[in-house]
Formats: sequence, C-alpha cells, structure tokens
Amino acid sequence: MAGPQTNQQARSWDPKFTHEDRERWVCVYPAYINSKKTVKEGRRIPKDKAVENPSYIEIRDVCLSAQLIIGVENKTYCRELEHKDLKYRGRIRIQLKNEDGSLKYEKFPNKQSILLYLGETIPKLKTRQHGGGGSQQGAQQQQGGKSQKKKGRKGK
Repeated sequence: MAGPQTNQQARSWDPKFTHEDRERWVCVYPAYINSKKTVKEGRRIPKDKAVENPSYIEIRDVCLSAQLIIGVENKTYCRELEHKDLKYRGRIRIQLKNEDGSLKYEKFPNKQSILLYLGETIPKLKTRQHGGGGSQQGAQQQQGGKSQKKKGRKGK
C-alpha cells in the first residue's frame, strides 16, 4: 500500500499550486480529534464524537484503509503544550480535490467529514479493541516498581 502515500518534502507556498500539489491538501493533526482536548486547545469535532489520545499512526492507518491519498509529515501542532514530546508529533495531509477542483472522494466533501469519519473509525481499530490488556500491563509495571524499592533498602 505504498502507492497512496507520498513522501516528498514540503515546498514554500506558490499561488500556482494546483489541488494535486501536496501543499494544497488538508492538514489533520491528532489534536483535532482528541477528546481530552478543549476547543481552545485545538479540538475541531464534538467531544462525544472525538477519540481519546489518537496518534498520527492510527489516523494514517484509517486513511489508508479508506483508500485516501495521504502524506505523513513530522510536524507538531502549534497549540500543543508538550511539543517536544514524540507522542504528539505527526501531521497527516489528505488530498480532497482533483487537479480541476472537483471532489476526489464523494464520501469526503470537506475536512470536517474526514475528522468525523476518523472519530468514528479509530475506536474500531484492533489496537483500540483490547482495552483490558493495557490496564494489566500498567498493574504489572506498578508491582515491578514496588519490588525495585525494596531491593535498595539496607538491612532488610
């Protein structure tokens, strides 16, 4: 599936760019669909339709499965407080229109339709389905931390 994804470097803006050029594609940051964010922090869809802490990898996977033409960029959303943190990195660019300006996908006439689609599809991913596994792993890490403290104590 390497066909739909392009990896060219972004160029400076030029008014001559067509809808085929990557610079004219819509940008999607994970913060746009994050239910943990407020509207002021960058959420763009209603909270009940948003996803808890989505990653750019999940957004990429959903877009590729929907046969969208995308590009992945190593960028951070400007409103992100922890912009150095790697879990907040990633921007997806999605081509919505053909070179003549007509819609490329009937199902996605605008950016909002893509964001709502991502909000309803990401929770259905296999990585999101196994919620119980994450809590068990967290409990094991806590137990491991307690045993490490005991090893460092003198005389006991």
